[in-house]
Amino acid sequence: MSFTPYDWNQSIQTRTEYIEERLRDGSPVVGISIPDGILMVSVHRAERKVYEIYDRLVFGAVGNQSDIETVRNASIDFAHREGFQRSPDDVTAHRLVGSVLSPALKKAFGDPFNAPFVFRGLFAELGERQETDLFFALGFDGEFKRETRYSVAAGSLEAENRMIDLLHSSVDQAKDRTSAVRLALEAWATGKIHARRRGGFGSKARDEEEEEVEILTAAHVLREEIAEGTVEAGLLERNTPREIKFRLLRADELQPVLAEYR
Repeated sequence: MSFTPYDWNQSIQTRTEYIEERLRDGSPVVGISIPDGILMVSVHRAERKVYEIYDRLVFGAVGNQSDIETVRNASIDFAHREGFQRSPDDVTAHRLVGSVLSPALKKAFGDPFNAPFVFRGLFAELGERQETDLFFALGFDGEFKRETRYSVAAGSLEAENRMIDLLHSSVDQAKDRTSAVRLALEAWATGKIHARRRGGFGSKARDEEEEEVEILTAAHVLREEIAEGTVEAGLLERNTPREIKFRLLRADELQPVLAEYR
């Protein structure tokens, strides 16, 4: 069967639309660098959203759970193999994302005869100091970007842009865990709201949907989601006597913030 460049372009467009539609209802992930370490926050109703990959690496994602698990397992395998064969210092988020995951996702996305990954992921690497913390946002097409201080993964690029705008304007206020969790949840809710946008004009149903999205507030969305789901906040601690730096914040640590939405 012949396959022309036009067919390939059409395939890419169709796959992009399919993936983006599947991602819209996903639960965003927010990463923020704070003096204590790196905080990664999301809300889930079933499976976990935030995972440790290696000593100083943490991961969260939006998408099909099977695709997320595939990426997570590949990340763990690479990290531990590199740490054993080379040294723990060679296990970096940049090598993981740039050399391993990005090429694999790009290949899967461009192959019209195989299913693409329904996936947007966020990787964070803990530095010795807050200024050296790094984030890598990885898309389903293999494209990724390196960021500092904060980053996100959400159901649409519009949602991610709105979340980044909020974090950019408010991140200086997140100086401790409680304020960082509060800001992360506000960003999460902003992403959840704006991921519902479909874009385009001329449709009455779409116009009504846009109007409904506009009247939603972060507090309303958080009250609704927290009542039915679980807030998950993972912390990579910078200065801890424990051998394992990653842990999930306890319920009592989240309570001061969650009480504001109940």
